[in-house]
Amino acid sequence: MNRRRMLSFATLAVAATAIPSLSPARAQQRNRLLVVLTSTGRIPGGDRPTGLWWSEFAEPFDLFRKAGFDVDVASTRGGAVPVDPRSGGEARARNDAEAWTISRSTSDVAKARLDDYAGIFLPGGHGTMWDFPGNAALATLVGGAIDRGVPVGSVCHGPAGLVSARDKAGKPVVAGRRVNGFTDAEEAAAGMTSVVPFLLETRLRELGGRFESAGVFAPFAVRDGALITGQNPASSEQAAKLMLQAVTERTGAAQRSG
Repeated sequence: MNRRRMLSFATLAVAATAIPSLSPARAQQRNRLLVVLTSTGRIPGGDRPTGLWWSEFAEPFDLFRKAGFDVDVASTRGGAVPVDPRSGGEARARNDAEAWTISRSTSDVAKARLDDYAGIFLPGGHGTMWDFPGNAALATLVGGAIDRGVPVGSVCHGPAGLVSARDKAGKPVVAGRRVNGFTDAEEAAAGMTSVVPFLLETRLRELGGRFESAGVFAPFAVRDGALITGQNPASSEQAAKLMLQAVTERTGAAQRSG
């Protein structure tokens, strides 16, 4: 081998070590989260308003952004998301300018691609009890995420987005996992037991979830591997922090493995 060819190979070797092992697309995916919200603003069969419980979106959104993540926001139908008046309504929501603006123009969750995200987060609000369980795109997204170890977080009624999700073996994603969500006792305290289509705690137990909880309206969240669930609005920040922990651990492990 002549000297010129040896120098050429040496130059290529140095250049190769300078190229990051992470492609631009994968780098973007590791810094982007998807938040999915309800599109149901009225309880079916009546005029009673419902929707997103604002703090369950705004508090995690703020934490995710401060942690350096880009956040895409989708909903079950796309467009502007209804805010439950009991959570402060639009007057309260407008105080969180960035979160408010993005909630006015959400994409349809059916267009989301799991490959684009490092994690998925599902805030609650009673609206989710009607449109999360029957959304096939959301169920497929959540099931695929759990199969691949992509963190899925939820809070309060957000775990309604877990009840129809199945893993690749066809088993409920909550089966055998530690989970929580808005409890049956909290639903009774809120006066909604006879209004909601099902009781979330009861359904998660029926699906094989190992349900854990704290007292009524007490903050509580639990993580079981890639699955994070928070109990009520007071648990929003705790659930979001566990979500960030799970995402950071997974992306860190991926970077170490090349």
